Amino acid sequence: MSSPAGGGLLRDPDFGRLFAATALGQLGDRIIFLALPLVAIVALHADEFRVGLLTATTTAGSLLVGLPAGAWVDRMRKRSVMVGTDLVRALVLLTVPTAWWAGLLTIWWLYAVALVHGVLTVFFDVAYVSYLPHLVGRDRLVEGNSKLSAVRSVTSISGPTLAGPLVGLVGAPATLLASSAGMAASGLLAIGIRKGERKPAASEHPPLRRDIKEGLRFVLRHPVLRATILGDAVFNLFLVMYQAMLLVFLEREIGLGSYGIGLVLSGMGCGALLGALLATRLSERVGQGPVIWLAPLVTCPLTALMPLARPGWSLCVAAAGLAALSLGGVVRVVAQSSLQQGLTPDRLLGRMSATARFVSWGGLPLGGVLGGVSGAVFGARATLCIGAVGMTLSMLPCFLSPLRTLRELPEAVPVRPAGRRGDR
Repeated sequence: MSSPAGGGLLRDPDFGRLFAATALGQLGDRIIFLALPLVAIVALHADEFRVGLLTATTTAGSLLVGLPAGAWVDRMRKRSVMVGTDLVRALVLLTVPTAWWAGLLTIWWLYAVALVHGVLTVFFDVAYVSYLPHLVGRDRLVEGNSKLSAVRSVTSISGPTLAGPLVGLVGAPATLLASSAGMAASGLLAIGIRKGERKPAASEHPPLRRDIKEGLRFVLRHPVLRATILGDAVFNLFLVMYQAMLLVFLEREIGLGSYGIGLVLSGMGCGALLGALLATRLSERVGQGPVIWLAPLVTCPLTALMPLARPGWSLCVAAAGLAALSLGGVVRVVAQSSLQQGLTPDRLLGRMSATARFVSWGGLPLGGVLGGVSGAVFGARATLCIGAVGMTLSMLPCFLSPLRTLRELPEAVPVRPAGRRGDR
């Protein structure tokens, strides 16, 4: 592995293009994270339940197409999937400011945009995770994931910092123009990646249903992969409950405007950047398995500071707790992604990613609905407390698995292709 001081993978032109595309795409995505809910909260005056339902719709793609997406992506060139989904997402986001200026924007329009954008994001993310081992090689996965997490963390800082003033200046609907431009630029940059990628021949693949079953069987029977995705499922369910009410809490109970909310979210980005910088070192020192369960155990309880906050200094302390959550989240994701990719044979990477996403993200729509219902019944403050407890408990599946003591990445498990004699 090249040393960071020498630039490492950043000296590779193709990885540099992927790095730049990731920066622009993630910048657009972080603006969406702030602007889209604020369109509902401020521009359309949606109540807590409708805001929660918007969050659920945004994440419904994993439940709707999570499993077949992996089998489809394994039959395609991953870079082409990334480019196509980026460009189409850019067009979909462009409809929000257009509808707003035409006087046609409704909450149902937002639901439709969130759903289509979420489905396309599933395909993009599956292709993205599957493409990285092809681009950098398995021996450089931790370095590649760390660098890409670093750029995602930087955009987590700059995105909300840029979005807050933009929302205040031009309004939340128009701010989505910046998101659309970021997605489009990301797709155009990815076109320039030159490393060849062979398109899988149709004869190499059995029927789609058998492909899906093979991916499910591989992931769910592997004790390490199974533990990581179950831990993710619990974490993501309660994280979405928490996020569904976070902006409502900050805007309506704390009284922050869009600029103040942007600063709080930028603080989370600072934590994520520090996590990306420390991820490789912590994985080496603590062990790639233990760091996956220790990160949420140490950082998730600090999210309980937010519902205790009031305007003033306590809000700054609570924002630091959110930054710690992001730090731990990035450390966990870098170690976990590298471990999942390293354990999976090349031909199953798409299905592994899609299966993991389906199981761990399939509960996101439920989390959004539960967050909205809880916010409407108990209030945003109580919902944040529930989310903090649930995120902390998400470490249990990994703690109770071989990850508790696993320090080094094992070899990928050889798997016979589906359809051969004896594999049925």
